[in-house]
Amino acid sequence: MPKNTSSLGLRAAGALAAVASLALVLSGCSAYDANSPADARGDAKNGAKVAAGAVDCAKERCIALTFDAGPSEHTPGLLDILKKEKVPATFFLLGKNHVVKHPDLVRRIAAEGHEVANHTWSHKILSDQDPDSVRQELARTQDAIAEITGHKPTLMRPPQGRTDDEVAKVSRELGLAQIMWSATAKDYSTTDSELIKKRILDQADRDGIILLHDIYDGTVPAVPGIIEELKKRGYTFVTVPQLLAPGHAEPGKVYKP
Repeated sequence: MPKNTSSLGLRAAGALAAVASLALVLSGCSAYDANSPADARGDAKNGAKVAAGAVDCAKERCIALTFDAGPSEHTPGLLDILKKEKVPATFFLLGKNHVVKHPDLVRRIAAEGHEVANHTWSHKILSDQDPDSVRQELARTQDAIAEITGHKPTLMRPPQGRTDDEVAKVSRELGLAQIMWSATAKDYSTTDSELIKKRILDQADRDGIILLHDIYDGTVPAVPGIIEELKKRGYTFVTVPQLLAPGHAEPGKVYKP
């Protein structure tokens, strides 16, 4: 290759890297080291094993259904579906106008064996906040959920998945691991339940974490079809902690399939 062509290629590559770096800064996101479910299982201490009778996701084809930003008026119907299908899920709950407005639903989610988790108080982008604001967003929701269920969550999902070192530090202080996702239907942008179902099924994979919202009109009607098809494909539905077992989500760390 001629020398000048090689130099142009290097300059182009450098320019692309600079653009990517600038985009990261402008978006308010930061790069983070994510731990996979398999990583968590491999990190299990003292030779820990999955409890007798529990799902072993190292052997089975597991997938986790998660729902953000509820509870809402759609949540009772969703819980009915999950109960009928014997499917556990993980609910990342919003404090303001959700947890405080629907304490009976929060109580029901916990009582029916689902994992109750934290999605902040008011859905602020945590990486845009100072540490005190991050702490308030998470701690207020922790306290509100604990007042209803008697237990503080151990998992949280940062809005839009945007996190940084300060968010990780506060999360660690509050005993919260950060949980991302591998499949999303972008159900905030459509009420087409068939499209929501297709988007999830197209992205579904072993050890996956599915992100849906039980606050939008098209989402809950898509859930039965998602469950039916994934069961046909041989998937076992689990909560996020079950997906990581016998490992545990460590506070502050980020987990992503």
